[in-house]
Amino acid sequence: MPSAIYHSAHFAQRVALPALTSVALLAALVGMLLIWAGREADEVSVARQTALANVVVGKLRETIAHDQESVTVWDDAVLRVQEEDATEWIEYNLGRWMHTYFGHDGAYVLDPADHLIYQYSVDESASYLDTERRAAPLVADLRQRLREGDDTGLSDRILSQGASDITVVSGRPALVSVKPIVSDTGDIEQVTGAEYLHIAVRFLDGDFLDTLAGDYLFEAVRFGWDEPVSDSDVALPLRANAGEPVGYLIWKPYRPGAEVIAKVGPVATVVAAAVFSLILGLLFVLNLRSRKLAERDARMRHLAHHDPLTDLPNRALFDERLETALKERSPGSAVAVLYLDLDHFKQVNDTLGHPIGDAVIVEFTARLGTLIGPGDTLARLGGDEFTIVMPALATEEAVTYLSDRIIDAVRHPFNIEGQQVFVGVTIGIALAPRDGQTRTDLCRKADIALYHAKGAGRGRYAIFGPEMDAMLQARREMERDLRLALQSNDQLEVHYQPLVSAASQKMIGVEALLRWRHPISGWLPPDQFIPIAEESGLIEAVGDFVLREVCKAARRWPNLSIAMNVSAIELRNPAFAAKVAARVLEAGVDPGRLELELTESALTDVHGIADQNIRALRTLGVRIALDDFGTGFSSLSRLQTLELDRIKIDRSFIDGVGRTNGDEAIVHAIVEMARARGLKTTAEGVETLEQSSKLMVIGCDELQGFLYSRAVPASGIDALLAEGPARDAKASGVELQNPTGLSLAPGGAV
Repeated sequence: MPSAIYHSAHFAQRVALPALTSVALLAALVGMLLIWAGREADEVSVARQTALANVVVGKLRETIAHDQESVTVWDDAVLRVQEEDATEWIEYNLGRWMHTYFGHDGAYVLDPADHLIYQYSVDESASYLDTERRAAPLVADLRQRLREGDDTGLSDRILSQGASDITVVSGRPALVSVKPIVSDTGDIEQVTGAEYLHIAVRFLDGDFLDTLAGDYLFEAVRFGWDEPVSDSDVALPLRANAGEPVGYLIWKPYRPGAEVIAKVGPVATVVAAAVFSLILGLLFVLNLRSRKLAERDARMRHLAHHDPLTDLPNRALFDERLETALKERSPGSAVAVLYLDLDHFKQVNDTLGHPIGDAVIVEFTARLGTLIGPGDTLARLGGDEFTIVMPALATEEAVTYLSDRIIDAVRHPFNIEGQQVFVGVTIGIALAPRDGQTRTDLCRKADIALYHAKGAGRGRYAIFGPEMDAMLQARREMERDLRLALQSNDQLEVHYQPLVSAASQKMIGVEALLRWRHPISGWLPPDQFIPIAEESGLIEAVGDFVLREVCKAARRWPNLSIAMNVSAIELRNPAFAAKVAARVLEAGVDPGRLELELTESALTDVHGIADQNIRALRTLGVRIALDDFGTGFSSLSRLQTLELDRIKIDRSFIDGVGRTNGDEAIVHAIVEMARARGLKTTAEGVETLEQSSKLMVIGCDELQGFLYSRAVPASGIDALLAEGPARDAKASGVELQNPTGLSLAPGGAV
C-alpha cells in the first residue's frame, strides 16, 4: 500500500501534475491567444466597416453633386428656368426626374433672388420652409463664392461650384446639395452670383440605409440621433460642416473573432488533447474570415473603378490606364485614344425605355469586347459614351482598322426582347505624341474629332487634325451668333421665289427661303448655318421664325400659295403638327394655302412620328411636298407608302432637259408616275425658255427658277404682283436684283 500510494503520489507529482499543469498552461495560453486574436480580428473588421461607411457617406456628396451637374450645367436649363410657363419642363428635367433616375428625395429651384420657383419632395409632409432654413447658409456661401469667381476644386469632372452639408430636414437627417444652373457652352451670359440655383435633398434614413445594407452588407443598419450605449453596435457620427454630429449611422458589426471564440472556446477548454487541432482549426477559420474580408475589400475597390452595368473600367480607371500608357510609351510607338458615341441612343431610351437602352449598352459592350486587343482598355464614361486606349501602337492603320470593324459591328441590329433596335456609332481619334502628350490634351482632341465626325454625318470615324480645332471654334462662334440673330429683329429675313403655272405662265405661289444678314460676314446662305442650327437644337426656333413669317406673307398675298421647307428634326417632334396648326389658326390663314416641303431623309423615321405628323397636317388641310426628288435613297415605289400632294423634281434633272443625256426622259417618267398617283409636280431650277417649253409639254404643273425670278424680299413679290397677271417669259422673266448679293440656287432650303 505505501508503495502504491508512493507510486501514485510520484506519478501525480512527476507526471500527472506536470502534464496537467502543462496542459492547463497550454490551454490557458491557447485561450488567451484565441481571445486576443478574436479581439484583434474584431477591431480590424469594425475599423474596415467604419472606414467603408465613411467612404460611402463621402462619395454620396460627390455623387449627388455630379447628378445635379447632369442637368444644371446645361444651356437649355439656363434658358427654360427663366420662362414663366416652364414648370412642366422643370418638373420633368430638374424635379421628379432627379428622383426617378438618381434617387434624390427632394429638388428645389431658386431664382436669383432666392425665391422658390419649383419644389418637389417624396416626403409629402416636408415643407420647403424647413429645407430653406437648412439650405440658406449653403446658398449664401455659394453665391458669395460665385461672385468672387472662386474656381477651387473645379476639374473635368466637377464642372461648377457647389455647396453641401449634412443637416436635419423635416425631422430627418439629410444631405443637402446646392448647385448653380449655368451654361455648358459658355455662350449664355450670366451675372455671377445671380444664377438660378438647384437644391437636391437626399435623406439618410431611407433608401440610403437600404443601399448600405444591400450593396455593402451592413447588418441591422439604422439611423439614431444619439450614440448607442450598447457595445454590440458601432456608430459613425454624421457630422455637419461645422463639426457637430447631426446623428449617427448605427449597425451591428460583423465580428469574426467573437464568432470563432463562441464556436471553438468550449471545445478548447474541455478537450485539452485537441488543442493543436483547435489551433489549426482556428487559423483555418481566421484565414477564411480574413479571405472574406479581403474579397469584400476587393469588391469595393472594383466597384470604385468599374461601371456597374457593363463591368468596364470607369472614368477614374480609364484616366489611370491612359496615364500609364503615356508614361510607358516607347520611342517610335504611339498611344491612341478613341471616343465612341452611340448614334440615336437617346431615341432608344425615349421610345423603348431605359431597360432596353441598358440592354443595348450591354450588347454593345459584348461586341466591342470581341474586337479590341488584349492590351487595349475599353471603358465606359457614362450613358452611351465609351473610350478605348490602344497603347504601344505601331501604325495608324491599326486604329483605323479597329474603327472600321467597330462601325461595321454596330450596323447590325440589336435583338432586345424580341425587338430589333438600330443604332450606329461615331468615333473620334487622337494619337500621342502627335496630338499631345498629356491625358487632358488627348481626351480633348479625341472629343473634338468625335464632334467633327458627328458633323460629317455620324456612323463614321475621324482622326484629329489641327483644322478641327479651328472649325469647332468657328462653329461655336456661328452658333452663338445664330442665337443672337434669333433674338434680334434685323438679321434673319425670309425671301420668296415665285412658283409659276406651266400652263398659264402666271405666278400662283411662292417658296419661302431663309437668309441671314450676318453683322460681320454679310449675307449667309442656309447651307452654312442650318446644319449648325440642327446640331445645336436651334432648328425648331429657326423653323418657328420662318413659319410665323410665312403666315404673315399668306395674309399679305391672299391669292398665292406659300411653300416652306421643314427640317427632319422638326418633323420628328411629336408636337410639330400641333405647332403648325396653332400658328396657322392664330394667323387666320387657310391651311390649304400652306405647303410643307420635306426631304426624303426627313421621312426615314423608324418610330413613325414623322408619318403621324404628316397625317395630322394633311387632315388639317396642309399640303405636303417631297423636295429634291430623285436625289435621296428612296425608290419610286417608296411613293406608294408616302402621303404626299406634290413632287418637286430636283434641278439636277432639269439642267439636262433638251439635251441627249437622258434627263428629259427621267423627268417625263417622274411626271407620268406622279400623275398616275394623283400628285402634282414642280420643276426646280428652270433657267431657259427651252426648258420651260419642254417641261410644259411634258406635263409639269409648276415651274420655279431664275427664268422667272430669284428669291426676293416680300417687297419684290409685291412688285411682281403689281405688274399684273401676265408676264412674258420670252422677255427672260423679271430679273429682279438679289439684295443678298449671293448666287443662290433656286429651291435652296431652310
